[in-house]
Amino acid sequence: MEVRVREGDSYAYYGRLFMVPLELIIDSNENVNPSNLKTGTKIMIPGYVSIPYTIKEEDTLWKIGNAKNLSIDAVMILNQMQNPNKLTTGETLYLPERITHLHVSSKLPYGSGILMKQLKTLKKLYPFINVDTVGTSVLGNPIQEIRIGKGLKKVHMNASFHANEWITTMVLMNLVNQYLISLTNRSQLRGINTINLYNDTELSIVPMVNPDGVDLVLNGPPTSHREEIININEGSDEFVHWKANIRGVDLNNQFPANWEIEQERKAPKSPAPRDFPGKSSLSEPEAKAMADLIKKNQYDRILAYHTQGEEFYWGYEGFEPPDSEVLAREFERVSGYKAIRNFDSHAGFKDWYIQEYKRPGFTIELGRGINPLPLSQFKDIIQKVEGIFIASLYL
Repeated sequence: MEVRVREGDSYAYYGRLFMVPLELIIDSNENVNPSNLKTGTKIMIPGYVSIPYTIKEEDTLWKIGNAKNLSIDAVMILNQMQNPNKLTTGETLYLPERITHLHVSSKLPYGSGILMKQLKTLKKLYPFINVDTVGTSVLGNPIQEIRIGKGLKKVHMNASFHANEWITTMVLMNLVNQYLISLTNRSQLRGINTINLYNDTELSIVPMVNPDGVDLVLNGPPTSHREEIININEGSDEFVHWKANIRGVDLNNQFPANWEIEQERKAPKSPAPRDFPGKSSLSEPEAKAMADLIKKNQYDRILAYHTQGEEFYWGYEGFEPPDSEVLAREFERVSGYKAIRNFDSHAGFKDWYIQEYKRPGFTIELGRGINPLPLSQFKDIIQKVEGIFIASLYL
């Protein structure tokens, strides 16, 4: 929501007026000097929208504010009128409305296009977040990253490495939306004051690593690549079980952590709907974008969301540090998921991260069943994984 600075206004006053943490207002207006606010400057108030209201006969600002549970000045700052004591019937006022509900849809599966729209919506409503492109897919679709908070601890999460695991994107975006609502409403998640998490932790999220693959599973192949993709799919135009990127490379078999072992033993020796590790490690732009992101930012821990099994993997070849086990036990406690230290697999994103940085890394397998998991599991998955999401930020 946008307001215009009046003489004597300050960020501290806006924080009290709208009951929004001061640091969120500051971070929502990075190009404005908070110690030198100039009259007329546009200021964004996060977690609010302005709603039109048609003035009725006998309305007053006090009466409107009282009916909407708003202070008179919260109404006046959006309607800087010459005579606030004289309202004209039929004219329009704008009233501030606090956002308390989710804007991320969980009713229908969505691909990269809908994700992009929802990211724009979240950025508009919560301008203290940053949304950037960290790479592009084979087909040129942007790989987007969300950043929330500016603390010293750096945590990274991602989803939809595998195309038919698109529900992981929906889960992660839902968790992000809950977090943002909690921040602007000064509320708690699982008994934790989230503004403390914001101040202590920088959270990085790539909600869809494999946009081409997700779109393929949900919408079928693009015309320009249809024949090639159907050939990879052994002549079938059914893509429900496709895990790879659009070139038939499994992105979670692309990382230089004993990649040669995985290449040797994996069944596909050429592009396939799943498991083909490519002709070399990091050959695919999506995998390279993720590796570059990690190298650039040196995160303290990473979580990669997959499906399915209601379990998570946290070790790799003994490279994991002692605090990995501490986190694993807490994740197990708050979610009911089973913690598994070692798994006979190589070349995964989590494997490479643990090997290279000797820091905690986790592959979280959401839900149970056959991929793609049905949306009927969505609420249950959210309830169980929410604890992991929060714990990864506060521990």
